[in-house]
Amino acid sequence: MGKQAISVTLQAENLTWLKARAGSGEARSVSDLLDRLISEARVRGGGGPVRSVVGTVDINPADPLLLEADEAVRGLIAGSLGRPLLVKETRARYGPKRPRG
Repeated sequence: MGKQAISVTLQAENLTWLKARAGSGEARSVSDLLDRLISEARVRGGGGPVRSVVGTVDINPADPLLLEADEAVRGLIAGSLGRPLLVKETRARYGPKRPRG
């Protein structure tokens, strides 16, 4: 099935996230990534009941009361913010096609 161009309006944070994921090599472009995300959601059958988050977090056995969790999260955030972020997408060319001659 062929692709069709549409216009999509997104919140700035969502657009930045899409551009970063596409720029990381996960997809060829923002359009390709968005197409994949929608396809995956359709396969999963989105819109169903809320899934549980049980088992998605690992708690350090040495700190079961999470007394050191704040410091651990601060370290993860600092490390994440310290990495460079490259967001780059080529501009699409719109308008009439020039005749070849």
